[in-house]
Amino acid sequence: MQCAGLRLRRGNSVVVDGVDADFHAGSLAAVVGPNGGGKSTLLAALAGHLAPAGGLLTQDGKPPRPSPAVAYLPQGRHQIQDVPVTILDVVRLGRHAQVGPWRGFKTIDHAAVAAAVNAMGLDDVQTQAFRASSGGQQQRTLIARALATGAEILILDEPLAGLDEPTSEDLLIRLRAWSQPPRLTVAVIHDLGAVRRHCTHALLLNRRQIAWGETAAVMTHHHLDACFLGAVLHGAHKTQTATP
Repeated sequence: MQCAGLRLRRGNSVVVDGVDADFHAGSLAAVVGPNGGGKSTLLAALAGHLAPAGGLLTQDGKPPRPSPAVAYLPQGRHQIQDVPVTILDVVRLGRHAQVGPWRGFKTIDHAAVAAAVNAMGLDDVQTQAFRASSGGQQQRTLIARALATGAEILILDEPLAGLDEPTSEDLLIRLRAWSQPPRLTVAVIHDLGAVRRHCTHALLLNRRQIAWGETAAVMTHHHLDACFLGAVLHGAHKTQTATP
């Protein structure tokens, strides 16, 4: 996915402007910034749910749009919590979106579900009731459901929300292992230490791009102050692509 001078609107307001980033396969990329900085809006655009108001946003040279190739998990409570189903049932729902209502599962579909369950470390709890599971197990289940679609791009809005540190660490390790070429994960993450430990790339965003690049080059005190304290790098209206 490539962004060039990307501008996004919500209603009449510009909420994201000047994003220049290349999210490439084999990456676990974090989007980092203060609340209200446009992170969720950017992810919605990457998933094809919001058209650019300016600049360019492309996936394989074309404007992104909702498709089986992209799995998007936004924030918010999921109604599935109210349904008496197992973890495996939930993961299988992701594959049903591919299979459709009239065809039964084939070997390839069972394999996709099993691979998703395994990738999220749910093999030993897959028969457990979803609504009785821990917050970490529920989050991994929802991500496994997304993986079961066969998507190669995973877009996650605050996947660590409500998780304790060990659970967050485990999830990020699993996401990093999954995000090998041709796969890509882009996630909003607030834990700066976790970003440094696990993410290959980072985008600092506070309505405008502050910095983009490899994590070590982006997550500096200088860039973080600019992002969270409102400082401006190199004069007004300029952004920066970090280099090692």
